[in-house]
Amino acid sequence: MNAVEIIIKKRDKLELTSEEIQYFIDGLASKQIPDYQAAAWLMAVMLNGMNERETTDLTMAMANSGEVLDLSHVVPIEVDKHSTGGVGDKTTLVVEPLVAACGLPVGKMSGRGLGFSGGTLDKVETIPGFRTSFSRDEFISLLRDTGLVLAGQSGDLAPADGVLYKLRDVTGTVDSIPLIASSVMSKKIAGGAQAIVLDVKIGVGAFMKNLDDARKLSHLMVSIGKLSGRKVIALLSEMNQPLGCAVGNALEVKEAIDTLHGKGPADFTEHCLHVASHMLVIGEKAKNLDEARALVEKTLNSGKAWQKFRSMVINQGGDVSFVDHPEKMPLAPVIETINAPADGYLKWIDAKEIGETTVDMGAGRKKKEDLIDHAVGVIIHHKVGDKVNKGEDLFTLHASSRESFEMAKTRILKAHEFSDSVCEPLPLFYN
Repeated sequence: MNAVEIIIKKRDKLELTSEEIQYFIDGLASKQIPDYQAAAWLMAVMLNGMNERETTDLTMAMANSGEVLDLSHVVPIEVDKHSTGGVGDKTTLVVEPLVAACGLPVGKMSGRGLGFSGGTLDKVETIPGFRTSFSRDEFISLLRDTGLVLAGQSGDLAPADGVLYKLRDVTGTVDSIPLIASSVMSKKIAGGAQAIVLDVKIGVGAFMKNLDDARKLSHLMVSIGKLSGRKVIALLSEMNQPLGCAVGNALEVKEAIDTLHGKGPADFTEHCLHVASHMLVIGEKAKNLDEARALVEKTLNSGKAWQKFRSMVINQGGDVSFVDHPEKMPLAPVIETINAPADGYLKWIDAKEIGETTVDMGAGRKKKEDLIDHAVGVIIHHKVGDKVNKGEDLFTLHASSRESFEMAKTRILKAHEFSDSVCEPLPLFYN
């Protein structure tokens, strides 16, 4: 058995055995299989897929490629949530402290940006000193003592997935259902989560472009969770337009802070309350969604969620003055607002084009070694269905240069489509 044979077998649309999958993942974890072979295998999987058994085997092989945390002795039940990625999705920054402030411990392991989808770690690193790398003992101590940790994936947890995750972003293999499912669930299993809420995005700004594919991915991840003894539910949410208004790292952190103060965009606030409510139910903190919703609204309005977020920043070494005074966060040198070119109703705001444009501005990575410019991005001032008058603020660009500004202005204007007739707003969630 060798890596080339396994790559050829999947290239030829054949089913891999459990032993072949285990061999390949062991080779990645031990660094015996180089990046170029891993990239070839990823493309073969991307093009030819995996069945449910192969995907489950891949998930468990990646979860077991390093340490698997057992948190049952640390907290009564450890709840986590995962979004499959989107444009303007800063949900973790609000939902995790909100749920923790309700009395349900949350130990969250987040990732960096993939493709045009922003990463939570890239966002929180806007806060100087904010630490996301912890040893096993440090992670457990923080969870036990504070009830809230937001960390990066430890090199000891699912290390094989760490290798594949970085490669997927730069090899055109991000939007593969088996690769997404196995990556998400291997990290959750290795990280010790006992109850998981999955936020599966649907639309042009997501990896899943249509409802059928999203349901397929959801079913697969829920099945993997059940096989591993976890409680898992999946929510299907909209991602044809950006979530909230801000797209870009520092801008999204500021919007999350506004939301924790009860001043966030309506769609983003509702999204966070809905996800948090499901986390309380699956984490056995509330009997039903109505009870959970009442608790999360009360907790947000009381300021307890904000205080929990602030404490998390302090506990993880961040300079709390930057969240107390968000105006201290980095500002782009070129900040200008673009006005609506005509009267009309917003028919479409292309989340993918906006996400890709902000990556080209420097808010994301094209190569895995690229540095992030935390200051750049865009504020979208309206939603699909809104009536907009000519000359009204349409979007505000935060660019690193005049050249970058002009590029983004042209593209994001084109991402807004207008209609003379009334347009229906997009739903937040799908059944």
